[in-house]
Amino acid sequence: MNIGVFFGSRSPEHDVSIITGELIISELKKLGHSVMPIYLDKNGRWFVSEELGTLKFFTGGGLEGREKYGKIFLDIESSNGKLVFKKKGFGGKEYVVDLAFPALHGRNGEDGTIQGLFEIFNVPYVGCDVTSSAITMDKVLTKLLCERFGIPTADFIYFDSGEWGAQKSELLDNAERKLGWPMFVKPARLGSSIGIAKAKDRKELEFGIEVALKYDDKVLIEKAVENLADITCCVVGGENPKASLIQEAVFGSDLFSYEDKYLEDGGAQLGNAKQKLVIPADIGAELTEEIRRLSVEIFKKFGCSGIARVDFLLDRKSEKYYVTEINTLPGTLYHHLWKASGVEIGDLIKELIKTAEERHKKKERLIHSFESDLLKFAGSIKLSMKNDKEKIT
Repeated sequence: MNIGVFFGSRSPEHDVSIITGELIISELKKLGHSVMPIYLDKNGRWFVSEELGTLKFFTGGGLEGREKYGKIFLDIESSNGKLVFKKKGFGGKEYVVDLAFPALHGRNGEDGTIQGLFEIFNVPYVGCDVTSSAITMDKVLTKLLCERFGIPTADFIYFDSGEWGAQKSELLDNAERKLGWPMFVKPARLGSSIGIAKAKDRKELEFGIEVALKYDDKVLIEKAVENLADITCCVVGGENPKASLIQEAVFGSDLFSYEDKYLEDGGAQLGNAKQKLVIPADIGAELTEEIRRLSVEIFKKFGCSGIARVDFLLDRKSEKYYVTEINTLPGTLYHHLWKASGVEIGDLIKELIKTAEERHKKKERLIHSFESDLLKFAGSIKLSMKNDKEKIT
């Protein structure tokens, strides 16, 4: 079986995706799999080659000569139950993907778009499906569904760029009246803390909204949680998913920033900055089990599969917690949290592949066609309409 690992893409989280993709490629090779790296650059161009399968390629200037890996096309006629990429030109090399492993973060990958491609060509793939990916990518839709399911989430408002342009003063008034200071401003469909700001007054709020609208045309404004602990639980599996331990992120600023996650001291999200993470979180046994149970429930209610990360905001004083977002492809698969939970990355990847294959087999058992005489009747309907028109004229 040839596994294609898809990474990069047109997203502000492009570089994070490269790190995740190369980690997955390395671990798949250790497990003895045949792996095909498939890199999507920041302009949306596709490149396929075994040489793209090392992080050194991207850190050592290999990208500058990537054009020689990009003269490929997707053979639509041959791609049924698999993806077949071919080099352009006579006798060009063929690359076959039997199972897709997306390592894409953010838009154009984690939002259901690449999953739609896999569905069209009936290719088994790792991770959440089109619907769950699209919904959870949107923080507003996620919070609206949480309210519908009775799952606690912090108070919020939202609007799009058109509304902001026409009703700026009214929207600022509404945010201040409904949420109170301080509050957080977020692009609705972006991750890695990019474009997020804490606003303590009207001026900061307006500036934060303008910045967020540079990344997305929909903005979420969320009431800040007091006595904050930023906690996370990962879930993996299919019909019977299991939860990881609870992780708390430790940070000195107003939020768990991009720098905290990926740059300072090697990056907490990459599992390197140990001093920025507390695993298991010091929140008490009863609350820990409640959040783990709820994380699994959320995973199921949102139709997730494979892996997802559920982020919570906890008020330490009141012990009230609020779901803030669901991430359907945690950076580097959050392997550091799974390792602390007793699951090595190799076993985690095996579980993800197994779940993908099981879901695909289950889908294959469904009926995908329906025999009818509709087209025969369609012909007579067309003829009848023609006759009626002639009678009128």
